[in-house]
Amino acid sequence: MKWWFTEPIQGKVDYHLADGMLQYVKNYSMLVRGHNIVWENKDQLPSWAKTLSPPVLSAAVERRFYSLVPRYQGQMMHWDVDNENIHFSYLESQLGENATAYFYKKAHDMDSNAILFLNEYGTIENPDDMVANPVNYLAKIQEIRSMGYNGPLGIGLQGHFDTPNIPYIRSALDILATADLPIWITELDVSSRPLQAEYLNDIMWELHAHPAVSGIIIWSPWQPQGCYKMCLTDNDFKNLPTGDVVDNFMRQLSHEGLIGTTNDNGYFETSLYHGDYEVIIKHPTTRDQSFTHSFNVAKSQKSSTLVKLSA
Repeated sequence: MKWWFTEPIQGKVDYHLADGMLQYVKNYSMLVRGHNIVWENKDQLPSWAKTLSPPVLSAAVERRFYSLVPRYQGQMMHWDVDNENIHFSYLESQLGENATAYFYKKAHDMDSNAILFLNEYGTIENPDDMVANPVNYLAKIQEIRSMGYNGPLGIGLQGHFDTPNIPYIRSALDILATADLPIWITELDVSSRPLQAEYLNDIMWELHAHPAVSGIIIWSPWQPQGCYKMCLTDNDFKNLPTGDVVDNFMRQLSHEGLIGTTNDNGYFETSLYHGDYEVIIKHPTTRDQSFTHSFNVAKSQKSSTLVKLSA
């Protein structure tokens, strides 16, 4: 969906691959993030857009919004609206300092049900990144708010790690959580290095443990020539150690294979992560019969979910 991919030649827009990918994931009932509408990094603009005068660039950006967002309206859970707008500010420098707030207002007007995200790197990965550190991230959110955008916002943290600093990740998330906005890890990977899989495991459990983190997305699309930083499988689609980490993580979250026996009163007690569950219940006197019970453990739920089998 990136602008340089969908409109490599000015005025010739092509969404056939984005459309095909969207239909593919819909077949598997997968949620989709829109990445991205515009990008503040000049190097990531379409080549033809890099030399446009401010008025012509403004018109091109406007057409981009009207071309992309209504096409996928109602189908994206999130939009990365103005990508990496803390590290970079080319569009703002050309279109005015209120350009970012305008982008968010425009996207919200076009797709009001989607959460609109900032999306940055370095914020939790690198304690030495003084540009997009947590304090500056919160300042950017405040800037967008002060310029008139009051709709839904989300905090996108890319998560391109080398050697992780776990205490720093925790403290950075604590600071960002004060904004009381949903936090998503949008592009998680660990560069190739000794202990890559161990680092990935440590990072994933640290992120999962933080109450402000709403979701984690792994950035490992497979290509025969290799992945961006981290593959989960080899070219025969057999798990690499990183793939085992993700599978084990998902298995523990889902409680797959958990088996228990009710007590004399018909109750079975266990601890569960937030989420949707399906339980298959059998009675020893009717081994060939069973029934299924579905329930949800919500974040706001204060008490236990009780499933009682009446004999």
